[in-house]
Amino acid sequence: MKLKICGMKLNTSEVAQLRPDYLGFIFWEHSARFFDGEIPELPHTINKVGVFVDADINYIITLVKKHQLQGLQLHGHESPEYCRQVAEELMKLNKKIEIIKVFSIKDEFDFESLTPYEDVCDFYLFDTKGKLPGGNGYTFNWSVLKNYPSNKPFFLSGGIGLNSLDKINEFMKSPESKFCYAIDVNSKFEIDPGLKNIEELQKFKEAL
Repeated sequence: MKLKICGMKLNTSEVAQLRPDYLGFIFWEHSARFFDGEIPELPHTINKVGVFVDADINYIITLVKKHQLQGLQLHGHESPEYCRQVAEELMKLNKKIEIIKVFSIKDEFDFESLTPYEDVCDFYLFDTKGKLPGGNGYTFNWSVLKNYPSNKPFFLSGGIGLNSLDKINEFMKSPESKFCYAIDVNSKFEIDPGLKNIEELQKFKEAL
């Protein structure tokens, strides 16, 4: 099971010492975790993911180049055509950059809406529907995923903390976890927005 720690801002180097598989940097200026600094040198095993919300494609490409991002997380209302355009621009860079398309769920979800995205992204990420595009701090009903119709790997996100370990363990025993590729954490491991609790993250990573 892969681990993605999102909302990096204030203690990135310390979090990186835990060697998660992905670190997420939010490039949406309305977020309390908006990242506008320089990403420190990270272990080569960590993939840097830029999180964008309905951003201008030129802005995305500029930051991909600046920070040498290995992944993009599209967390807004990006259309399949938009995702295709992003993928085409990324191809010009001659580097493999993963595209993660986010969908928000509460108690139900129309999985047919995924169909147009099948060929334009590498992963899905399922997050909790809330007031903000991410970082809302509570989980959605994971049993909704029993209706998941795709074989595309997905990230599981939304209010996951130390107290979620038993729930994750139960989920991983269920058929709906078959294509669960990674767990994504953020706000439940924070002292302040963008300042992560290293001790709790370490406990979670070891247990995971």
